[in-house]
Amino acid sequence: MNLFERLNKDRPKEATIEQPHSEAQKMLNWLGRWNKDTVCTKDILQFGPKSLRNPKSAIDAAEILVRNGWLTPAKLHRYDMRKWHIVRKPIVSPTVAT
Repeated sequence: MNLFERLNKDRPKEATIEQPHSEAQKMLNWLGRWNKDTVCTKDILQFGPKSLRNPKSAIDAAEILVRNGWLTPAKLHRYDMRKWHIVRKPIVSPTVAT
C-alpha cells in the first residue's frame, strides 16, 4: 500500500449532489426565458421543453415548482384550467431545491 492509499483510507466519501426534479428544473430554466407573468398548461405543452409536452408531466413539474416557491396558483374562471403566476427571483442560475 502506497502513501496515497493510506491517506485516502480514512477519508469520508465525497457527497454527490443529485437533482431528483430534473423535469421541474427544465421547466424552471424555460420559465426564465418566458416573457409573460403567468403560464398555463397550454403554454407549457405548446412552447415548453419537449420532455414536458405530456400534460401529466407538465402539471407534476409545475406542482413541484409551486412547492418550492417558484410558481403560485392563479385564480381561474374555468374549473378545468390550470394557470400559475411566475415568481421571479434575482438568482443567476436558479435551482428547484432551495
